[in-house]
Amino acid sequence: MIRWLATLGLAFMAGPLKAETCRLALALAMDISTSVDAAEDILQRQGLAAALIAPEVKQAFFSSPMPVALAVYEWSGRDTQHVILDWTMIRTQADLLTAAATVQGSVRTDSGSATAMGYALAFGATLMQQAPACLFQTIDLSGDGSNNDGYGPDSAYRHFPFENTVVNGLVINAADFEGELFLIPFFENNVLHGPGAFLEVAQGFEDFERAMRRKLERELKGLQIGALEDADPE
Repeated sequence: MIRWLATLGLAFMAGPLKAETCRLALALAMDISTSVDAAEDILQRQGLAAALIAPEVKQAFFSSPMPVALAVYEWSGRDTQHVILDWTMIRTQADLLTAAATVQGSVRTDSGSATAMGYALAFGATLMQQAPACLFQTIDLSGDGSNNDGYGPDSAYRHFPFENTVVNGLVINAADFEGELFLIPFFENNVLHGPGAFLEVAQGFEDFERAMRRKLERELKGLQIGALEDADPE
């Protein structure tokens, strides 16, 4: 409780609060491009659902008296983005269980589109404009490939409102050679955005749940909040 009061106090000193109702608006984006087959898509959905209710992630969700607003969407081609879970305030464990069940029960909307990463980020920025008022905003982009359709992440960051939004990444390294030499550097140099942005790596779709658990725990505990705490002489 003390650390969250300190966070609020420092945020107040930085500028007037606008009646924030939550500490973090978190949008999770799942890749459904053509490189993701049906079995991998199931591993991704089930992995995210399981990660949301893992003990360490639940603890992170409820580590503060301020709730988290959660949304989930899938992305692939230029016109292929679809909201799976619209903005939901996670105030109780029942809220979190319902959100996880919604993700687990979702059905893929497209399987033949390319990887339009810039459009996926633009969609996330627009979705973030509809989020509840929160202290921080984070988009979490998962993918097993780099941009190959339309404008890239750099254009999305130039032309859409990302000033107050951090973008973290989760690389699904389905091929060690490609991931280590190309995909991971691509995410590091093009996708990560904002202070404290970080990358998590899943070694294949079978490892997606573990990587998502690690990333969610880190996001929910908050690098931004940690930075504010570091500024506190206490």
